[in-house]
Amino acid sequence: MSTTVSLDNATFIRPSNFYISGLYNMPHAKYYYMFLCFIYAVTVLGNSFIMGTIYLARTLHTAKYIAVFNLAFSDLCGSSALIPKYAEMFLLENQYIPYENCLASMFFVFLFMTMQSYTLLALCFDRVIAICFPLRYHAIVTKTTMTLIIGVMWVIAVCIITSMAALLTRLSICKTTTISSYFCDHGPIYRIACNDYSPNYMMANVYTALVLCIPLILIAFSYVCIGVALLKISHGAERIKAMKTCTSHLILVAMFYLPIFSIYMVAITTYLHPNTRIINSVLAQTIPPMLNPIIYTLKTEEVLQSIKILYKRVKVNFAIDNPVQSILKS
Repeated sequence: MSTTVSLDNATFIRPSNFYISGLYNMPHAKYYYMFLCFIYAVTVLGNSFIMGTIYLARTLHTAKYIAVFNLAFSDLCGSSALIPKYAEMFLLENQYIPYENCLASMFFVFLFMTMQSYTLLALCFDRVIAICFPLRYHAIVTKTTMTLIIGVMWVIAVCIITSMAALLTRLSICKTTTISSYFCDHGPIYRIACNDYSPNYMMANVYTALVLCIPLILIAFSYVCIGVALLKISHGAERIKAMKTCTSHLILVAMFYLPIFSIYMVAITTYLHPNTRIINSVLAQTIPPMLNPIIYTLKTEEVLQSIKILYKRVKVNFAIDNPVQSILKS
């Protein structure tokens, strides 16, 4: 069933529903979707824990951790926009989604993925100033500055994704209503249009450049600057200490960008079976949000110390509120 809309003497066919194909003819696919539910549960717990720790620990109320909080929020919301709805669809084998819901879903999935990329760039800015201009760090990287940077990034992200979604509404969908992907993906939607989709193709390239290529180039250039600054440090111990402050961020950057660009490069150079492409793409979008809070907890001394302080505070408060139980336990 579809809706016919007439605009400026042109007829646009707009389907009432899309069909999300997902994994095609793959045995035991339900176990894969159940695994995604497990990933989602760990993602929710981990990112909620990091956000709660940053909120409660006063020592983490700094410019850097505004960006870390935003990354955890984007990871949590990005996974929430992708996994629950589509896991439910495939597990219950009800793979139809209304047109408006499909575009809304696409908007939020791409919005939070964009913010993940931009927040990694914001964290890189923090590391560059900390290592290249250590004496001016607290004057440059203030809470106001970081809030402004993150705010501007949100505005840019919303503008980009709104443009992508708005251009899709100009398409006449009459070839098929089946989206060959695991969610309402931008590319598979515009490719099933009957009318000219060159503006959508251009917008897809603009998105790739603005959200993936340019941030990664800026991050790479920043680490060249950091490398030069580290070489100027005469003491080896100080150099290693400075390098350690970048390890968490480097791991997050590698986990986010490498899988995405690997899928792009393989897709360009060779044929990928649709199921292989879908599995790799899903894991590239869902594994980093799950691992990010674990890496920040294990690799960042400030976070570990804050968790220990909060744990001791909870123990003290419990002992004050329940003196009898505390005596019995001891």
